[in-house]
Amino acid sequence: MNVLSTILLVLFHFNTIDARNATSQEVLQAMYKRYHGTWHKSLKFNQTTERYRNDSLIKTSTWYENIVYPDLLRIDFDSAKSSNGVIFRHDSTYVFRNNKIIRSTKDENELIFFLGGMYALPFDKVLSHFADLHYDLSKFHASTWKGKPVYVIGAEKDGDKVNQLWIDLEKLVAVRFIKYDNNTKEEGFFEQQIPLKDAWSETKCSFYINDKPLQVETYHDVVANAPVDMRIFEPTMIGN
Repeated sequence: MNVLSTILLVLFHFNTIDARNATSQEVLQAMYKRYHGTWHKSLKFNQTTERYRNDSLIKTSTWYENIVYPDLLRIDFDSAKSSNGVIFRHDSTYVFRNNKIIRSTKDENELIFFLGGMYALPFDKVLSHFADLHYDLSKFHASTWKGKPVYVIGAEKDGDKVNQLWIDLEKLVAVRFIKYDNNTKEEGFFEQQIPLKDAWSETKCSFYINDKPLQVETYHDVVANAPVDMRIFEPTMIGN
């Protein structure tokens, strides 16, 4: 048995999941058991946002973000109290410019869900929402990502062209997702996790479309459970 296989077996035993016979649901249960009730209720940070086109950096800006789990996110562009930004509220998205809503769509930000929101929901709703997002929980395999063992939810093997979420085996947090929609491949990496009491936050996120870089985000001044004025998530309060 090689070193990697030994490490995998030890860690699988430690996390009480036998990857040889595991299921995606069992991995989600392990995640939920570890973080339900201990994951932070809110997260606040600013981020350096780099946008790319044709493999070249075209813009760098600062975004200010507030998250309240399970499904609220506000992003203000360029200043903490900007007149331009976007609100993700439940299953809808609102874009505002000059303190006016200029577009609203039925379009949730699913990253909020599997990067923390799932721990604020009953477990049966977690499972049903993964199905809503077209993750096939009957599929599962173990793999490695950047030299570390991972569980892969939603895919039977590396290279499958299906929606899938890669989970760090030790921390039990998402480190990669791949999504296929209308012949488009979306991919994201979640890295440089920092501890927040009994939970974690990624501090670097990289996103790709059809294997081309789209955006890289680097978080700064990350604060968990800071007081949040819930009115900031109300589209009707924009400009007030």
